[in-house]
Amino acid sequence: MTAAHDRTGAGGDPSDTPLKKAAYDRFQQALLQGRLRPGQVVSQKELVTLLDMSIGALRELLPRLEAEGLLHVMPKRGIQITSIDLPMIRDAFQMRIALEREAVLSALRKMPDEVLQAEEQKHRGLLDQLTARGDPPPEFFDQCQDIDSAFHDLLISATGNDLIIQAYHVNSIRIRLIKLDRIRLTRRTLPSAFGDHLAVIKALRARDAAAAVAAIETHVRNARDRAIEL
Repeated sequence: MTAAHDRTGAGGDPSDTPLKKAAYDRFQQALLQGRLRPGQVVSQKELVTLLDMSIGALRELLPRLEAEGLLHVMPKRGIQITSIDLPMIRDAFQMRIALEREAVLSALRKMPDEVLQAEEQKHRGLLDQLTARGDPPPEFFDQCQDIDSAFHDLLISATGNDLIIQAYHVNSIRIRLIKLDRIRLTRRTLPSAFGDHLAVIKALRARDAAAAVAAIETHVRNARDRAIEL
């Protein structure tokens, strides 16, 4: 569980009841596990069965999910899971740049050198494994994806701002959907992605604000451009 997740819970709202939080978690996991696909249209009955929740719990959850842009309720037609299209990709990555720019500035002031050094070692260790392995198994790239997500969560948690953390959490669901659909880490993309991370870490360790902001903006734009190309 990430630091950002710890602070606010799955939905990011400390006022969530356990039942509402569980319902939100189930929907999120269904998305990220591919049991709900971007653009898919389902009925309330199908969604109740899939998420194993009551119709009342679903109806309480739907307004929030629609407000967060994760689905669209179409009267008498069903519920459409948000589609991955160019406007969605551009909007999600633009928001990510805004949030992570603030995150690196906070990390610059607050994050200890030993934490940054540990992150650097993790990234370099996985890059070394990639070089040493002829054909890494899928589990290796799953591990790399976890390190990738945890690094960004670590930066966001440095803000100590619950509103930023909540906004990031909602947007990160969109980003993770885009990654699952278009830009999962592979032998080809991992060196570039982790190389961008290392540039951010280097700037943070040097306490160079301009370089840190430039590095995170470059990283997010590179990810956006890979998604748009596909």
